[in-house]
Amino acid sequence: MPPEYGGQGICSASPARSDRSFVTLVTNADYAMGATALARSLRLTGTTADIAVLHTGGVDTTALEPLTALGCRLVKVGHLPLSDAFNARHARGNIHGAAPFTKGRKPDFHTPLDNFCKLRLWELEEYGRCVFIDADALVLRNIDKLFDYPEFSAAPNVYESLHDFHRLNSGVFVARPCRQTFERMLERLDRPDAFWRRTDQTFLEAFFPDWHGLPVTMNMLQYVWFNLPELWDWRSISILHYQYEKPWEKEHPEADRLRPLIDLWHAFHDGRDIPDIATLPNPGTS
Repeated sequence: MPPEYGGQGICSASPARSDRSFVTLVTNADYAMGATALARSLRLTGTTADIAVLHTGGVDTTALEPLTALGCRLVKVGHLPLSDAFNARHARGNIHGAAPFTKGRKPDFHTPLDNFCKLRLWELEEYGRCVFIDADALVLRNIDKLFDYPEFSAAPNVYESLHDFHRLNSGVFVARPCRQTFERMLERLDRPDAFWRRTDQTFLEAFFPDWHGLPVTMNMLQYVWFNLPELWDWRSISILHYQYEKPWEKEHPEADRLRPLIDLWHAFHDGRDIPDIATLPNPGTS
C-alpha cells in the first residue's frame, strides 16, 4: 500500500479509521516506551478514536513494533522547515543555557528541537478533531469528551504553586487540524530572533493567547504529588503526566518520592493488571 500523504512533511502507510484521533509524538526509543504505556492506557478506556503516533527518523523500527501491535496508526514526520539560526538558538545546549530548568531534571535524551514536531498535528486534516497527549503520560479513565472542547484547550502548568494557573502545559491539548493554521504557525514561529523559552509550550501559549483552560485533572503533573498534595485525588484524575524525570529511567533524583506513580506506569507498560485507580491511596495516606 503506498503511503498516505497528509502534507509535505508527513506520511502514513495506513488510512485513518475515525474522524477523531488521540495523537502523540515519538522521537526516540525512550519515548516509544512511553507511547506504548500511553496507548495501552487509552485502549483500556474503551475509546473508539484512532491513536496516531507521529514519529521521526530518530526512532528504530523495532521500537515502534509494540505500537503497531496495539493498533496505533504510525505517521512519519519530518522536522519543521526552520532556519539554521532558529535551530541554533533552540539547540539543547543553547536553550538549556539561556533558559535552564530549575524545578526538575530533564533526562539526557530530551532534545528541545524535537518538541516542535508536534505542530505537525495541524497537518492531519483527515481528522476533524484531535487531542494531543505527550508520550510520557497515562490516561486513567475515558476522556473522549475532550474531542468536543474548542481549539485551543489546554490545562494549566500547575505543579509548584497556584500562581502557575496562568501558564498552559502543552502535554495535553485539543486542536482542529488545518493546513492554513499550520502555515500561519510556521510564519509566526521562525521570525527573526524569535526565542521560545519552553519551545512548543511557549509558542502555543503565544499563538493561542485566549486558550481555553482544561481542569488540572486533565493533565495532572507528577510533581503535584509532593508539591501540592491537596490537589491530588485519584478519583478525579483523568490524565497523569510524568513531567521532568521519566518513569522508565532506572533511577532518578525523585524516584523514591514518586514510587507509587512509577509503579503504576510500569503496570501499564508491562501489560500487568491495573489496580482500581479510584481506590489508590492519595499522597500522605496509607
